[in-house]
Amino acid sequence: MAVALDRSFVEICGFERETVRRFREVTLTLGVTAPPGGQKFADSAGAFHYEESGKLLSVTSNRFIHWLTSGDSVQLVEQSLDADLLNNSVKLRFTHCNVLPGGVTIQETLSNVVILISTNQSVHRLVLPHPTCMYRSELVTELHMQSVLTDVGKLSLQDPSHSATIPSSVVQMGSPSSCTAWLSHQGEAHYALASPAGGIMVVTLPPHDTPGGVSTVELKRSSVMGRLSGWMPTVMRGDSRTEHVVSLIVRELEDDLFIFTLSQDHRLRMWSLTEQACLLEVDVLEYMPACKGVQRVSGQGHRLRMTFSSTTGLCLCVYLAVPQRGQFTVLQLVTAENNRYSLEHISTLFTTQETLVDFHLTSTDVWGLWVDESNSTVIKYINFEHNLAGQWNQVFVQPPPEEEVHVGVDQDPRETYLDVLFSPLRFSAAAVVKALQIFRRGSERLSDVSWETLKKEVTVAVETELQNSVTEFEFSQEEYRQLQVEFWSKFYACCLQYQESLSTPLALTVSHSTGLVCLLKKGSVSFLLPCFAVDHLYLSSDEYLFSEEETPVTEDPEVGRDILQLVQCLRLLSDAVSGEMAYEMEKALDHLQSAGRAAEVVMETMLSNDSDNVIEDIQNKLQDVRNPTAAMMVLLREMDLETDSEVTGEGAGPPGQTLAVRLSLSQLYGSSAAISLVCQAVGHMAMTRALFCRDLLILQKLYLRLGDNVFLGGGAQLLQLQQDLIPRTCHLLSSYHLLKHMSQSVASSVPVDIIDANLQHLTVLELSDSPAPSTRTVLSPQTVVELFYQTAARRIIMSQIFSQQQSHALLAWSHMISNVVTLLAQLLWPSNPGFQFPECLMSNCQYTQLQEYVRLIGPWCQVNIGSCRFMLGQCYLANGEGQKALQCFQEAATEVEKEEFLMRLTGAEDEEAAATCRLQYYNKVLRLLEDVGLPELVIQLASLALTEAVADVSTQAALWTRIFKHHLDLGHNSEAYEALTQNPDSSTQLDCLRQLVVVLCERSQLQDLVQFSYVNLHDEVVSIIESRARGLDLLTHNYYELLYAFHINRHNYRKAGTVMFELAMRLGREVPTRLGLQKQVNCYLSALNCLRLIRPEYAWIVTPASGAVYERAGASPKRNSDGDFSREPVKRQVDILELNDLEKEYSLSRCRLTLAQHHPPSATIAGSASAEEMVSLLVQSGLFDSALCLCQTFKLTLTPVFEGLAFKCVRLQFGGEETQNEAWSWLADNQLSSVVNTKESSAADEAWRLLASYLDRYPSANGQHHRCVINKLLSHGAPLPDWLVKSYKAVDAASLLRLYLNFDLLEAAAELVLENVDALLGRGHQYFGIEKPLSATFSSVWLPYTSIDQLMQALADTQTNSSIYNKVRDKLDEYHKLVDLTTRRRLETR
Repeated sequence: MAVALDRSFVEICGFERETVRRFREVTLTLGVTAPPGGQKFADSAGAFHYEESGKLLSVTSNRFIHWLTSGDSVQLVEQSLDADLLNNSVKLRFTHCNVLPGGVTIQETLSNVVILISTNQSVHRLVLPHPTCMYRSELVTELHMQSVLTDVGKLSLQDPSHSATIPSSVVQMGSPSSCTAWLSHQGEAHYALASPAGGIMVVTLPPHDTPGGVSTVELKRSSVMGRLSGWMPTVMRGDSRTEHVVSLIVRELEDDLFIFTLSQDHRLRMWSLTEQACLLEVDVLEYMPACKGVQRVSGQGHRLRMTFSSTTGLCLCVYLAVPQRGQFTVLQLVTAENNRYSLEHISTLFTTQETLVDFHLTSTDVWGLWVDESNSTVIKYINFEHNLAGQWNQVFVQPPPEEEVHVGVDQDPRETYLDVLFSPLRFSAAAVVKALQIFRRGSERLSDVSWETLKKEVTVAVETELQNSVTEFEFSQEEYRQLQVEFWSKFYACCLQYQESLSTPLALTVSHSTGLVCLLKKGSVSFLLPCFAVDHLYLSSDEYLFSEEETPVTEDPEVGRDILQLVQCLRLLSDAVSGEMAYEMEKALDHLQSAGRAAEVVMETMLSNDSDNVIEDIQNKLQDVRNPTAAMMVLLREMDLETDSEVTGEGAGPPGQTLAVRLSLSQLYGSSAAISLVCQAVGHMAMTRALFCRDLLILQKLYLRLGDNVFLGGGAQLLQLQQDLIPRTCHLLSSYHLLKHMSQSVASSVPVDIIDANLQHLTVLELSDSPAPSTRTVLSPQTVVELFYQTAARRIIMSQIFSQQQSHALLAWSHMISNVVTLLAQLLWPSNPGFQFPECLMSNCQYTQLQEYVRLIGPWCQVNIGSCRFMLGQCYLANGEGQKALQCFQEAATEVEKEEFLMRLTGAEDEEAAATCRLQYYNKVLRLLEDVGLPELVIQLASLALTEAVADVSTQAALWTRIFKHHLDLGHNSEAYEALTQNPDSSTQLDCLRQLVVVLCERSQLQDLVQFSYVNLHDEVVSIIESRARGLDLLTHNYYELLYAFHINRHNYRKAGTVMFELAMRLGREVPTRLGLQKQVNCYLSALNCLRLIRPEYAWIVTPASGAVYERAGASPKRNSDGDFSREPVKRQVDILELNDLEKEYSLSRCRLTLAQHHPPSATIAGSASAEEMVSLLVQSGLFDSALCLCQTFKLTLTPVFEGLAFKCVRLQFGGEETQNEAWSWLADNQLSSVVNTKESSAADEAWRLLASYLDRYPSANGQHHRCVINKLLSHGAPLPDWLVKSYKAVDAASLLRLYLNFDLLEAAAELVLENVDALLGRGHQYFGIEKPLSATFSSVWLPYTSIDQLMQALADTQTNSSIYNKVRDKLDEYHKLVDLTTRRRLETR
């Protein structure tokens, strides 16, 4: 919309946000002494604007230097509206010197910025590099640029090229009262000093790079008396005191330097420095008709200013400080023939203001700065060429803070005063710091404290003062409240005093390039912005309002007159609204109460207390308004910032913008000063229009109350007023109240962890391209509107502006700043479709302010409802209020298809995506809730989203998967299983099932896992558990036990047994430890139990046959040596294991465990040992019982057991005590027969007894066990125990004889033969197992003749055994005789 601008301006204060500006101090001492009775000069100020400050592509765009002189010091500050300048402030102090008024001049050359300073005893020149020479590249990309004042401290200011003292002859005549300085084209620095005696002393320094001394020239009237001609308007005579120059300026024209002076005698003179002569003298009183004939009064308040332009040439403006009759006279210098000059009168302007502080002349206007009787600042300007009525244009200066703070009954005094004191628009930090130091009675000085720290210091100081004044220990709450108000108002009064002092105006400056107008004050710099027409109407003083006949807000003169009349009524109404009434209206808006109802209450109060007849005056004026509804509609339309299209920076700027243009746009109006300025302008506009709407609403209510008495149109207009205009006014009032609140709401500092969490949330929402916190230096404190402008809005605004104008166009201040303020206000306007402001608050973690924003617009704003609910949900999430956040997210879902922000959030810009945008929205929010860690809310929202995804199977599957996952994470196993069964996608369902199995196993919640019904999922569950069981470590996971329990729970015992058997087999291969063997034994027992629970014909299991490929579920395919996949194995054989087979495996496993328990190092060997190998291992370890049991189970020979035991007996027989002690351990592991033995026995005795018991317990055919034992004993040279020989004789004496012969035991063999023959003969036959000896009735006896022959031969071959030989031979002969006798008898009996 086209915003109407009026001719007036409004002041916006640029308060420093720092507590104390950090000036770098440079002290210059030239060796001069202070003159006696030195004159004190008033503080002065000025500014220098760069030549190219209005060019976008220039380094010096929107850049200027301003200064303040006070006593012996000059404070220089360089400021830019585009970038923050580093080292931009310096304070120069000149020892024993006082800086002259107007004693600072700054000029620029192509390569330098030159600062010329004049004091009462010296002149100085500072040569600094020009900003264009400080950067190597033409493209300046730094966010912070160095100021030209950076290197001031490095200059040698005492050098003659920089400083010089004024000749003592001049100083002795008195201190110069005014001065000016300039830089010539040749680089010389000239200083024109006005002498109290009436002359002008020009001090010249040579160019800074040229050696030379100081030269002086004195200009006096006497030097021109002989050259004056008759063209002079008056005769020059009178005393020298009236010729004292009070103001002077200089201009270089046509290779000559002209000095224009204005003296106390009202005479304007033009001096030529080249000719050192006065070329022109004029009595300015001749141009003041009202003062003709008035007695001449010398005045110190006269001022002289100059401007030069290509169209008007050189113009001068003279201000004559005549009491009550101040006058500005604009004159144009005209060049005649023969280098003669004259002044042509252009305009005479009058003013009634008393004290002129400063004025400025431009090519078209005169700007004046006054201080009125109440010490208030007054600024006006006027076009000196086109102003027939002589009407000055208004500048609405920043009003001083209220003298009293209204504290409501429901408000805390401390909080109320702190809000006022530390509002960004009222008090500067310097004023608060000075007031605090006085309030503390100067106990300590504050330096470099933050805004928040200063706030705390103020609170502590006031509260401490209050506590110290209390003498009573107890007082009521109301008394304490009164004390609070008293002390806070005392401190507030101190702040008012210092704020007034720092707000003292010193100068006015206007940029000739951009038209930027600045008001230089003692403690700050203010900027003058063009005033919008509707604001102008409300802010205008009565004298202006009554004199105007038209207004830019409408072209219809009738409507214009009605508007002016209406505004006059509003002014009367505004004056009648008391502070209490205003507070009630403000409170109603803050508490979201009806603005219309609050206005009615205010109106009723005014009617009941109308002692000054204000309502009657308003009623009389209203009767002169012909069409009030039309006038109100124009005003409402002008204040409504709603736009049809969204203000956006997308695609902004004409195509083909260069990099330099884009970089310049990225910095334009981006400095801290510009940010504060623009946002304060928006705040000022919001406050003004909020008051306008408030008063208009009260007036509308008054219209309804008065009815036909003031309405000429009758009921139709009343109806329109009630149904249309009042609701629109309420809406505008609420909107501007919101803007005012946001412009005063201070942004919160955010911890780093909150920023990181927020960035993570933005990444989840895929809003990472949202405005991120700026890397520029932020203001402290910074309002949320400043934060928004800095991080997001400025880029959008500049793109919008330069999409409609060329980049090389001049940066006209009024045009640019009004557009920036309007576009920023439109971006903030809640009824516009753009949603950048709340989005910026969210991305910068300003959750409290965002909640307040949504709260304030909730009842009346119908735009971006869903987006606001979403933002509110984000705030609740950040504050840990998840349930509230979920409610907001659900409410926002209904607006997803309608609002741009939510559509962008869901990626639903195109039509295809828009069809599923609500599902996309739910998906984003679900991801956000998951990222925050709120599974319960994820489940609730996913369940709601399922109702939207009826036709979308894939979305349903994803939602059910989410529900399943979070139920499972929360330990809701039954709900997770239910969600799993509802999943329509089989592959996703299988993934969830696998996760369910794994998680419940890890949590050891196997009971739940086993008891689920798994309808149509039984085989999948088994497959999952089997694959997990076969693919994971046996000792850390219990999937086999789970599968066993699963089958047992379903009474599938054979599968349960198969599972246990497989586990036992793997344990034997993979876990060769004692623990593994113990598990293996248990597994075999479980498998045996399972098979015994089913019928015998089904008591078998299937296992892969030996040599067949064992396929594991989930195993990767194998490749051959060539890298190709191997073909599937052909072998598919399986083994059938029955109960007996399992029992054998169990027995073998049990023996392995026994061995591992007795000898742990053997566990690794025993795990894979066969039955035969296990027998050997058991025998070696002395576990003979287990070895014998294993041999019997697997039907193995017992020979290794007996041989091993025999060997141990031998070792014990010949071993020492240590061997005996070691034997007891393995003897204890075998079961000895319980025979009571009264005498003490050794380990060897016990071992022999164990061997004897085994031989008795495990008989063998033909005494095989005895033979192997005896063979083992004899092979180790051990004597045979008698019990062993005796027992073996009864079984197989012939074998015993052969064993004796094999080991050359001839005597024992002979003895055995003798005993055997005696046994045959009937003497001890029972010891040889002979039933009946040799007799005639039983002759079936025999002798091992082969062995006996061998014995006889051996005995015969040795001489030592001859006696034994004879005995054996005799015994055999005796036996043979008996055999012969018996044989004959037997034969005889036949």
